[in-house]
Amino acid sequence: MAAPPETFRSRNGAVLVFAAMVAGLAIGAAVQASGAPALVRVAGGIEVVGTIWINAIRMTVIPLVAALTLVAAATSGDAAKIGRLGACAMAVFFVLLLGSGFFAMLVAPLSLDRLDLAPEVAARLRATLASPSVVGASAMPSLLQRIVDAVPVNPIKAASEGALLPVVVFALALGLALTRLTAEKREPLVAVCRATSDGLLVLVQWVLALAPIGVFALALGLGVKLGGSSAGVLLHYVVTLSATLFVITLLFYPIVVMVGRISPLRFAAAALPAQTVALSTRSSLAALPAMITAVRDTLRLGPRAAGFTLPLAVSILRINVPPAWVVGLIFLGKLYGVPMPVSALAMLVGTASLISFSVPGLPSASLFLLAPVLVQHGIPAEGVGILIALDAIPDMFKTLANVTAHLTSSVVVARLDSATHAPAAGEAH
Repeated sequence: MAAPPETFRSRNGAVLVFAAMVAGLAIGAAVQASGAPALVRVAGGIEVVGTIWINAIRMTVIPLVAALTLVAAATSGDAAKIGRLGACAMAVFFVLLLGSGFFAMLVAPLSLDRLDLAPEVAARLRATLASPSVVGASAMPSLLQRIVDAVPVNPIKAASEGALLPVVVFALALGLALTRLTAEKREPLVAVCRATSDGLLVLVQWVLALAPIGVFALALGLGVKLGGSSAGVLLHYVVTLSATLFVITLLFYPIVVMVGRISPLRFAAAALPAQTVALSTRSSLAALPAMITAVRDTLRLGPRAAGFTLPLAVSILRINVPPAWVVGLIFLGKLYGVPMPVSALAMLVGTASLISFSVPGLPSASLFLLAPVLVQHGIPAEGVGILIALDAIPDMFKTLANVTAHLTSSVVVARLDSATHAPAAGEAH
């Protein structure tokens, strides 16, 4: 396999990408503040470059994940082993979700309890930001529907629609079926998939080498949309949620050290490329190729981690949902004058952890599912519109937390797997 591109092999390269993001946001905010239509149009044209870069990454995701998953399953030699690995992964996911939610429940009130809202200010904010109807709330799939959709009627159609979980399920099932064949019949397809994944990883490396350009273009467009001003109550909520998610992200590092027995510097170097892509694109799917490179080449967790645990995590693990719901509910409770007791927040953490598995990988998707929960707590459903209106900056930190959780869970599951079973040939843990 080709070595990772120089852009991501060194810390200087990752710093360059991060600097491109900061520069793009700053220049975009300056363009928005200038009010010059010509500059806004130029920024819009540059943003197209970032969109093309994202499309170049996304075009590799589905075939890469399918090939890696099939090879990992077909070479596992034991379908029961994959079943145990999946059960272990789900347990790790749920523990991380509960932990993130209860942490937010402890720290968010320390900030939001200081929020003093005058009645006229609250009324003005509700009138300005809330939408009379939450578009799309009724169209969001339930957890049961997500389970049904995980088994695709047409895997090709699922792949063309970018649905990752059905592709993982199909590739996993086919890979496990191949274990029942003789090596003579199994190896040709496995060899094709292995060569396909290796070739796609080279293509990914080429695309990631252009990361500074793509990230700058995307950040420039985001800066134009956000502008440089935000204040008062809205800023208080945005900072509280963003800071909570950022601290949760940092807490994954000691987990990796204590459970995964990987040095924090090594994990940080492996995670930084994917985290930078996540911050600039707000898409964990776009960061998946960089995560695969980290798991395979930097952390060397083995094919089961890259081909099974990581794709499963990206498909269903939304670590941001419990803390985002907790902070959002407390904030809206302040805005609408509805107190939030500890018991209600504790139940919310459990509910959010379960429902998070049904959240599709769409911007602000979990907020649409929050609408009926708000009504249960005496808050109008249109309060979701306020959270969505303020979600641009927190969504960057949501994606950062998600990507770091995906890598952390892959490390933890790989460690637990290696503690119970000797590594298969060619695997390194």
